[in-house]
Amino acid sequence: MEPITAGLLVALASGTAGAAGQQIWASLRDLVARRRRGEAAGDEGELEVPAEPPRSEERAHQLAEVLNERAEQDPDFARALDIWRRRASAEAGIRTGPGEVRNVISGGTQSTVVQARDINGPLTFGG
Repeated sequence: MEPITAGLLVALASGTAGAAGQQIWASLRDLVARRRRGEAAGDEGELEVPAEPPRSEERAHQLAEVLNERAEQDPDFARALDIWRRRASAEAGIRTGPGEVRNVISGGTQSTVVQARDINGPLTFGG
């Protein structure tokens, strides 16, 4: 299973996905609720999905960590979460997962060049 990223969660919150993002978020809440109903009482752990997608990178990262940890512990949840992630990425038009970036740099002098895709966090240059 490819991990859930904070970038995907923030994109859903930022409106990048529009109305589809709201539906995708609701489907994640439903997925987690179904898994919780199937657990023994008192064995709910830390997994709770807020009513709205996290708008800060920090909160999104925390939620992504909890979802990914739970997926590592529960293979059925991992499969369901992977299906959700693929659907969310496709419906929201958000690129995650394997991919390729090709940059061609020519002419002149460049001091700093970055080639990247799906950056989830700050980039810092200099020292």
